[in-house]
Amino acid sequence: MAFTGNFMCTSFKQELLQGVHNLTLGTGNAFKMALYTNSASFTAATTAYTTGNEVTGTGYTAGGDALTNVTPTNTGTTAFAEFGDLTWSTSTITARGALIYNDTAAGDPTLVVLDFGSDKSSSAGDFSVVMPTYNATSALIRIA
Repeated sequence: MAFTGNFMCTSFKQELLQGVHNLTLGTGNAFKMALYTNSASFTAATTAYTTGNEVTGTGYTAGGDALTNVTPTNTGTTAFAEFGDLTWSTSTITARGALIYNDTAAGDPTLVVLDFGSDKSSSAGDFSVVMPTYNATSALIRIA
């Protein structure tokens, strides 16, 4: 089964209300992005990081890489949060999508599922994930 879209995980929404996730730069939790093959099957019901169908290759380590938080803010009635772009340098990997998860919280709970729309590859070069614009209409995490 393949990726079927981008999702803010339902469990993440509940965990926000429970105080599990702190996205504040410098004082918040540590978050990671893990990359996955087209065989991965993630939906809004995905609850935790898993090694199943995670990519392998030069320049990539299981568990993914650390993300840099951008402190949450708001505009109008929408609060939003984001992470900095992430690059695996000098890598040879192919990924269809990613999970962003909280590496600090017990059980490595997921925040979002990212579907790249098709396989993306690097060959002894940079594999980059560019985050959307940090605003109330485009940020990765938005609560309106």
